[in-house]
Amino acid sequence: MSVGIDPDVATIQHHLASAPDTVSVTDFAPSEHIIRLGLSFDLRRLRAAVDAVIGSFHEQGSGFSSRQVTIRPGTSSATQTDLSGRYWYRPDDSYQEVPREDIVDEAAYSEVHPDFIGTYFEVVHAELASRFTLGRMRLLMKDSYNCNSWHRDPEPRLHIPIYSNPGSLFVVNHHCTHLPADGSVYFTDTRGYHTAMNGGEQRRLHLVAALVSAPDPM
Repeated sequence: MSVGIDPDVATIQHHLASAPDTVSVTDFAPSEHIIRLGLSFDLRRLRAAVDAVIGSFHEQGSGFSSRQVTIRPGTSSATQTDLSGRYWYRPDDSYQEVPREDIVDEAAYSEVHPDFIGTYFEVVHAELASRFTLGRMRLLMKDSYNCNSWHRDPEPRLHIPIYSNPGSLFVVNHHCTHLPADGSVYFTDTRGYHTAMNGGEQRRLHLVAALVSAPDPM
């Protein structure tokens, strides 16, 4: 009696017959949760504004850091809630979801931080605010070989990559893609479970704005 080929062996043989795509992974791959908008900004001016305000951005830091671009009127120093805020995640093998940190009143962050007044970030904020109801706008930095927690937020976000590399990836609901730093604005539905990782040798910096509400229909 003849013995057929093991189906697992056949599966492996089938996939080994062709090489995987190693080129398009450096491009943007959209999904219903990560969308590139038509709006874009001048990448050179974004980088010049970062360099002018932050200075030695390219020096390695503490893994992950946040810098306020917008603030609550009348405030001068940042609190932990200003820089982070409420999220939910499942921290262990119980798979139970738990909340962490305080709820943020996103709509209260209506003023541009004094450090960024007169810079291109003020222009970007005005352009976005004319189209969407914005919450906090922050610069979010990730060092190389670093990953965020797998969590969900109360609101979606807009991402504008300023410094990136092919190993910088964003994942929402298991869809993974690279967001190139080319001036594009990306909608990310971070109400779903997501993470960001930087597997490259260079730091990653995104300008990120929370969306308080869905945009009005055009």
